[in-house]
Amino acid sequence: MMRAAYASNPANARGRRVPEEESSFRSCFQRDRDRIIHASAFRRLKHKTQVFVEHEGDYFRTRLTHSIEVAQVARTIAGALGLDQGLTEAVALAHDLGHTPFGHTGEDALDALMAPYGGFDHNAQAVKIVTSLERHYAEFDGLNLTWETLEGIAKHNGPVTGTLPHALADYNAVHDLELDTYASAEAQVAALADDIAYNNHDLHDGLRAGLFDEDDIMDLPIVSEAYATVDATYPGLDPIRRRHEALRRVFGVMVADVIDVSRDLLVQSGAKSVADVRANGAPVVQFSPTLWADLKEIRTFLFTRMYRAPSVMVKRAQVTKVVEDLFPFFMQDPSTLPAAWQPDIRSATDETALARIVADYIAGMTDRFALQEHARLFDLS
Repeated sequence: MMRAAYASNPANARGRRVPEEESSFRSCFQRDRDRIIHASAFRRLKHKTQVFVEHEGDYFRTRLTHSIEVAQVARTIAGALGLDQGLTEAVALAHDLGHTPFGHTGEDALDALMAPYGGFDHNAQAVKIVTSLERHYAEFDGLNLTWETLEGIAKHNGPVTGTLPHALADYNAVHDLELDTYASAEAQVAALADDIAYNNHDLHDGLRAGLFDEDDIMDLPIVSEAYATVDATYPGLDPIRRRHEALRRVFGVMVADVIDVSRDLLVQSGAKSVADVRANGAPVVQFSPTLWADLKEIRTFLFTRMYRAPSVMVKRAQVTKVVEDLFPFFMQDPSTLPAAWQPDIRSATDETALARIVADYIAGMTDRFALQEHARLFDLS
């Protein structure tokens, strides 16, 4: 595949914070991707919530399957746009590493508990994981990823300005990620691939969970047209195949829109290098205004019928209580954290430092481990 002039080129990468001899058969970005896949935090995504708590069903998406789907979509779009697929995959696979147990519900609870200590943000936590908390290599903490991959993880959703999340501020102080600019086109692709993946698979998971049925979504844009096409092409198709055929067409519409619009935007930008992409002042990878409006309508439906469904809200309250119990317990008695965490605990110089260590520990928990620890510590029966 021909690499576009505006693509990130591994031959021109800014390097790693700790210099290493590079691989003779993988680009530096492919090596980043592989290190992310082999990270402990990546494996833990298998047991972390996407929408449903991990143990509620074997077929619902978890953070791991979601991340794999995002990477697959991102790789397809990157290839069509002439971008570096290794970097795109690396950012896509790492984008949710910092998520707490219980998805956004767990993050909201931990952010509220951390408010006196600088708050909590899952994107910043992902940077902390890959630069510090993964401790397996002899010569460095973290994964020692390239600057470009770290930049993409930190700001794939756009420039990060104002008061920075503490985890991101701490790292940026020693390794400037130029947070006030846009990220590479590869990272921008990863961000939109995330939108594409969850808008599609949340419809599928919501249908499977019985939170709504096909009749409820027939008025949604994109979705209604997809079902009409399937019904015209395959009259009488059994319901499961009909659903799959329709939703894969929804997927295709979103991917095709991003590719077509972004090709035009990249030409209009006049970008001749990745530096031009960062300095463009606006994202070069986008949905069309029409499709973006359609996605907002789908998202509104999902928010009402899925993310705030009564059964989901009951579970949200339960898992919020788990996080709200664990945090003060560990703050009051940090000696109950595992032995591997005790050197960090002993190095904490004040309450804020202690709180950040406790938050790191809780954020790293899987759904099942958080529930098990809560039962062990609080269920006296």
